[in-house]
Amino acid sequence: QENILEVLKDGSKLLPEVKKYLNEENEYTKKQLSETMPVQKKLFDEIKARIKLDDESLPYKDKNYEYWTKVTKEGNYSKKLRKKIGDSKIYWDGDIEAKGKKFFSAGDVAVSHNDELLAYSIDDKGSEYFTIFVRKISNNKIIEEAIPDTAGGITWSYDDKYFFYSKLDKFHRSKQIFKH
Repeated sequence: QENILEVLKDGSKLLPEVKKYLNEENEYTKKQLSETMPVQKKLFDEIKARIKLDDESLPYKDKNYEYWTKVTKEGNYSKKLRKKIGDSKIYWDGDIEAKGKKFFSAGDVAVSHNDELLAYSIDDKGSEYFTIFVRKISNNKIIEEAIPDTAGGITWSYDDKYFFYSKLDKFHRSKQIFKH
């Protein structure tokens, strides 16, 4: 399909004949591998059993806060925590961000150097086009318009007045750095 990069952004642009072909291929694969399903399940369960579902990273200090990441059995995505010395608070929760979405992938989660703003990027289509959001950490309110079609990376300036990101071109490549 000629416009496959547009399809990544908007699945409704997938041609019916391509969708039919993909569904037929999936059915063929399912039929050909049907005898291996018990082994597939056994391997999947074995791999899953080796994954530690309750885990925390080691904290790292940045001025007044310690930051760390945590995953739990109850959720599928990580939580980003920060603790002012003597305090603790989740400042980004992947499970809350993913709620109600068919697909979810977090790109970057970046706190400004003054510890007041959080910029993060999300791909909720599986297209690897990330949308950047900026929120005030103190009240969790989005304070900027979303920035679509980015590569997902975010880097704050040292003075916290700007952050830098790259947009994807029509070939799905990062070619320019933008200052926001």
